[in-house]
Amino acid sequence: MQSDQYSYLPILMQLILAVGFVVGTIIISGKLGPKRTSETKDKNFECGIESVGNARIPFSVKYFLVAILFVLFDVEVIFLYPWAVNFKELGIEGMLKMIVFMALLLVGFFYIIKKKALDWE
Repeated sequence: MQSDQYSYLPILMQLILAVGFVVGTIIISGKLGPKRTSETKDKNFECGIESVGNARIPFSVKYFLVAILFVLFDVEVIFLYPWAVNFKELGIEGMLKMIVFMALLLVGFFYIIKKKALDWE
């Protein structure tokens, strides 16, 4: 192997270790896990409250839209942090790029407001 290929050896070792751990855990839990089943043991349990009704109730698409928009704007805020840390080094060019970035963000935000995606009914 060439010297630059040796630099990938730790990654390969970590991959083998991770896959081996997962496979080993699955095999061991299958051999050592509980063997007896009963109706009470197989019942779904959440917070001590008995399950009532069907779990397949349809959700409004607005719920998922608000969740996706939250993640989208949250990720865009993450881009502001490195810019703020390196504000002086970026100079006027960095400021102009951030103005363009914020303008595009605001255009998207006003589009969402115009489409009433955040109005909860």
